[in-house]
Amino acid sequence: MRALITGINGFVGKHLAAFLINQGHQVWGTTRVVPHFKDNNNIHIIQSALDDAEKMKSILNQVLPDQIYHLAGQSNVRYSWENKSETFDANVIKTINLFEAILQSDVRNHTRVLTIGSSEEYGLIEDLLSPISENTLLNPISPYGISKATVSMLSKHYNNQHSIKTIHVRPFNHIGPGQGLGFVTSDFAKQISEIEKGIKSPIIMVGNLDAKRDFTDVRDIVNAYYLLLEQGDFGKVYNVCSGVPVSIQKILEKLISISFCSNIQIQKDETKLRPSDFPLYYGDPQLIRKKTNWVPSISLEDSLSNIIQYWRNRI
Repeated sequence: MRALITGINGFVGKHLAAFLINQGHQVWGTTRVVPHFKDNNNIHIIQSALDDAEKMKSILNQVLPDQIYHLAGQSNVRYSWENKSETFDANVIKTINLFEAILQSDVRNHTRVLTIGSSEEYGLIEDLLSPISENTLLNPISPYGISKATVSMLSKHYNNQHSIKTIHVRPFNHIGPGQGLGFVTSDFAKQISEIEKGIKSPIIMVGNLDAKRDFTDVRDIVNAYYLLLEQGDFGKVYNVCSGVPVSIQKILEKLISISFCSNIQIQKDETKLRPSDFPLYYGDPQLIRKKTNWVPSISLEDSLSNIIQYWRNRI
């Protein structure tokens, strides 16, 4: 099996590449920057920013992928509020470039394409007390959420109008070792690691700790992506989530309990508050479970332990 991952050098891309290699796949990946890992017999890096459909067509005809995982894009919600044009270019225009390249390529009739959306597509919903299903009306608020909702419509369009074999996923909060800053578990783990090494005073700066979110380890996420391209229905949308809401306060408490320090204090940082926030936001995973039998296998405790160890090794 030949797989192409756009944005292979990102947080999810690296984990997905490792997973697919373990499945026996040959893996190619596009990235706009010099990669952090070397080519080997099963992974091949192609430098491309997806800004040229003709060049992308040449890449597709060279690789001849059976599967395409479209991970490339701008993934930071907070960043999107001040960088709307960049967010739409990265998430929408380059998705169009990819699909147009597929249409003109030798793989248009057989390759399977997974587009990556987000729970941010749902935005402001009427019932905040119930899990969010794929049938929930989209009402995105953030520029990021709007861009990803557009990607979901593009995925459906190219399936309906051009018979491209597409599946769109809406992952909820995914966490794990290797995730960059700007995401809650990484931000907390980095601060705790700096405190442990005496680099900063024992004070953690936080945003809203009361909010409850749906967290899944990235290694479970990439397994879900793989299963959906193997078993999912083309033209459909699937939530990828645990279905279990966990408060940010609980996340922080678990990370502190793992720490070597016992005197850590917590202070609120207004700059870490998002322009829009909801007290409770979690997904309904029934559809993916019925279709693939997928369930997360990595516990929250193990995931957080891996995250803080990752930052200890980096600092």
